[in-house]
This record gives sequence, C-alpha cells and structure tokens, in this order.
Amino acid sequence: MHQIVRKARRWRAVLSVPGDKSISHRALLFGALAEGRSRITRLAPGRDVASTAACLSSLGVRIERDGANAVVVNGAGPAGITAPPGDLDAGNSGTTMRLLSGILAGRPFTSVLTGDASLRRRPMRRIVEPLERMGGRIETSPEGTAPLRILGTRLSGADVTLPVASAQLKSCVLLAGMLAEGRTSVTEPALSRDHTERMLGGMGVRIRRDGLRLELEGPQTPRPCDFDVPGDISSAAFLMVAAALIPDSELTLENVGVNPTRTGILEVLRAMGCPVEELNARTLQGEPRADLRIRTASLSGTEIRAGLIPKIIDEIPILAVAACRAAGRTVVRDAAELRVKETDRIAAVAKNLAAMGVRAEVFEDGFAIDGPQPLRGAVIDSMEDHRIAMAFTVAGLLAEGETRIEGTECADISYPGFFDLLSGIDYA
Repeated sequence: MHQIVRKARRWRAVLSVPGDKSISHRALLFGALAEGRSRITRLAPGRDVASTAACLSSLGVRIERDGANAVVVNGAGPAGITAPPGDLDAGNSGTTMRLLSGILAGRPFTSVLTGDASLRRRPMRRIVEPLERMGGRIETSPEGTAPLRILGTRLSGADVTLPVASAQLKSCVLLAGMLAEGRTSVTEPALSRDHTERMLGGMGVRIRRDGLRLELEGPQTPRPCDFDVPGDISSAAFLMVAAALIPDSELTLENVGVNPTRTGILEVLRAMGCPVEELNARTLQGEPRADLRIRTASLSGTEIRAGLIPKIIDEIPILAVAACRAAGRTVVRDAAELRVKETDRIAAVAKNLAAMGVRAEVFEDGFAIDGPQPLRGAVIDSMEDHRIAMAFTVAGLLAEGETRIEGTECADISYPGFFDLLSGIDYA
C-alpha cells in the first residue's frame, strides 16, 4: 500500500492517540501472571500488542473482549502459562519476544519464539546471556537472533548488569527473577522507561530501587488489577511535530502518558522553542498523564545525546524531520541502538531525507542536520518500519510538491488509523 501526501496549510483539532504500546504489552503479560481477572481499558490496537495477546492465548491464557473498549485477562498465575501447541509468533514485536522470553525461561516446557523477517534480524544474545546466568537454557540462530528455542527450567536469582539502557532487557530479567528462587538484581547504565517497575509495584510485587539498580526476591506472583492505558506519547510525537511546523496550527491531544522516562520528546521540543502545554495533569495506577496542547512555533536546532537517548529513542526519526525546518544545527549522538531497530533507522532517515533534498551528516551513532532546509516531494521507502513511514508522512505535509509513502500498511504496527487523521488537515 502507499499514501500520497501534499503540503498542509493549517491543522486545528482535538484528538486522542492510541493506548500506549509499551504499557499495553505489560498489562497483558503481567495480567497473565496474576491469579484472577485483570481488566484493561484502551489497550493499544496495533499489531504488536495483538502479537502479545496471540502468544498468551497459545500459552493457555484466556483473554476476552469486554465491550468495545476493554479486554479481560484471566490469569492463573505462572502455572497458568502452559506449553503451546506450536511456535509462538511475535510478529514485528521485540517487546513481545524479549519480555516473554523472561517468562518462558522459567516454565517447565520447551517453546520456540519466532517473528517476521525484521524481528529475526534483531539481536537476542543480549537477553540470552543474563537468562543463562540465572540457569536458563536458550538456543538462537548462529547469528544470535531468533528463532529462540527456550528449554524452560528452574531459575535461580542472579546479579545482572546490562550493557545498554533498555526497558526490554530490564523487564526480561525482572520477569525471570519473579519466577526464580532467590534474589535477582538488574543494573542499567542509564534509566530506561520504568513502566515495568511501576506496574508490578502496583500489582503487589516487591521491587526495591537503589539508583540504577533494581532488586527483587523470587518467586512472587502479582495481584490482578484493572488498568486504564494512557495515550502513547511515541504516537503523539508525530502529531506534535506536525502541529509545531504546519503554519497556523493548534492541536490538543487528550489523555497522553507523560511518564518522566518517556517525555524526552517534550524536553527536546521545548529546547527547540515549541512551548508544549500540559493540561489536566493527573496520575492513574501509577502512570502520569495529561492533555497536551501544541501550537505552531519557530524551532531552533539542539543537541540530543547520552542520557536523553533512552527517553527518546523511538522519537528520533520524527525529530530528524523537525531538524530540517529548525534554524541552526541539530545533532543526535550516542544513539547506535537505532541501527538495530525494525530497520537501521539512521540509514533510513538519511536515505529518505536525501530523497527530499535534505543534506544530513551521518555518524555511526547518529546524525547532524543544519537547518532550515527546504523539503521537496519524493517517493519514500518506509522499509516496513512504522516510525519511518509516519515520520516521512509528516515530512510530506511540509514539502513542496507531492510525496508518495510506500509500504504504509506498516503503520498498523503501532498506530492503526494514522492516515485517516490526514483528512482533517487543511491543505495548501
């Protein structure tokens, strides 16, 4: 599929974004490990979260629709995770594969986790090694990628230091530690998104934090809970950048999650000169949320480095688009993790910006863009990466001429209905 995009004149709207993908995965997985019914409202509708639900169903967990806007997970504790009838397909979802590996490593059966071609290229030794330290037995491809053959066994607690700040790796170890005998600790080099700690703590799991170190005693079983999923700030980022750059625009995004480990996009936009307002701030089930108001602004270049990267890793492609229209130099460094996402996002950003006439200096761990530079319409290759497809759709709204985005079906991974929003824009 493809989408034709042309230059926008104005965008004024009040919108909601889909439920947070990271939180939705965890609500399903943790609800499955609990003993009892957990009701989840506003679950993320994308294909990634559907992959988690499908894998859990294959593992014997009953998940039911409850009206138009909720699902119920009927958890039976860890013992309710039973041997699947065949391979478990995580689709494009690294979160599904990595978090589920932590659970399956401690269950007494063999399972195989696989996924689409993109997921089967992503590095998995980084979860295999800490799980092996806990006594886990996992086989990978010769390249250290999926499929993963997990020979479930009894796990023992261990002290794990992660090589990169990654919520997926941290969560994998914590889930394995919940099933293991004894104490497990996990230390990361910088604070990654903390949805796992917040949610498990709210479900009665005893987790202690000391700086960048988390510790728990296993085994533990979470309590069931009801959870309302806030809007996904990573999805909102595309709309925020569009509203900041399309002339005469004002956008209000309702009920967006503003967890401090996820608000790098707000920090960067404010540093660039876009005064994002947070309205009606509140906290539900340990997750802060607010309505966000964004108006057209004159942006300036900025630097994104090191400690900020874990808070903004998924938003960097759309910030590259913002950098094209910002005055001065924007630099992204310390973001080599972008090379091993759904695609090599550094290369994908550089290739598609070049197609639109934008010069970027590329580094192994990021890029630099001197702006403002004009964007011209072009044919864009999404490379089957949802964040590349949506970022360059926004670029098309700013470009002279017509832009054709190829492979737009991949947006359904995280944001079904994204392209329907374009009908509400006033075009030049």
